[in-house]
Amino acid sequence: MKKLETIYLDIDEENIQDGIDAISLVKFPAIEETWVALNEHKVELKTIDEDKRIVIGLALIPEKDIYRRNGDYEYNIRFSKDTVRKASELYLKKLKIHNSTLEHDKKTEGVYTIESWIVEDVKKDKSAIYNLNAVEGAWVVVQRIDNEEVWNDVKEGKYQGYSIEGYFSEKAELNLQQDAEQELIDKIKQIILTNEKKTSLETYNDYPQQAIENAKIALRYAEENGWGSCGTPVGKARANQLANGENISEETIARMASFERQRQNSDKELGDGCGRLMWLAWGGDAGIEWAQRKLKQIRKDK
Repeated sequence: MKKLETIYLDIDEENIQDGIDAISLVKFPAIEETWVALNEHKVELKTIDEDKRIVIGLALIPEKDIYRRNGDYEYNIRFSKDTVRKASELYLKKLKIHNSTLEHDKKTEGVYTIESWIVEDVKKDKSAIYNLNAVEGAWVVVQRIDNEEVWNDVKEGKYQGYSIEGYFSEKAELNLQQDAEQELIDKIKQIILTNEKKTSLETYNDYPQQAIENAKIALRYAEENGWGSCGTPVGKARANQLANGENISEETIARMASFERQRQNSDKELGDGCGRLMWLAWGGDAGIEWAQRKLKQIRKDK
């Protein structure tokens, strides 16, 4: 078996995008690019109090390889203990405890976090009471489920674990220097293009002209001012795709549609944080709204 490259995912606290946006109740695996939907970190939910509808589980596990594939490129991602801790702290700091989804697709109400901590001692930690088999540095989350329908689904086994949703910066074990960033962007873009050309009948480029212009605005701004701490190589490659009017796959369209959750950061001026710049890089209002419509159309046709 060939040895796969390992990419550590990190959190840049100066990048407004980075951090956990929501915790999802899940059953089946689903992993996306830098928008991380990690069901392979899934562990069984344990019920603490059935009357109060309180459950416990692990949200992130440090130093665990998770297999990923983008076209022909296979690799692993991994979180350090420090990143897991930062993720848990930012989740609380940014008041995301009420942000919950089902299978990374549907937002839900009445599911919220009431406790959150990092395991310091596996034998003495409270998680040991519930046989979570947590390792040192794991992130434990306790949630209350007031939503009747969701609670019934949990009891019936439809949702069996937690999966985090959020943006991370990618840092390869190779310790890529910033002056090599463009090479990495080009590499990722080529991987995306190669994968999409293999299924040309299933790719699309009918996004609106305004989405193209928005991506060009982002690229022009970055050329004049630099990206700073904003965005990831994948996000920058996406801006180049849109600006050039290239075909994109259903999977990419789904990622664009999911960027809707960053709309709240899009109304600032360019230069005021990263929100506006990355919103434009992903097509802006025109691109995101097109992606949402297009995704529904594609899935309806299927």
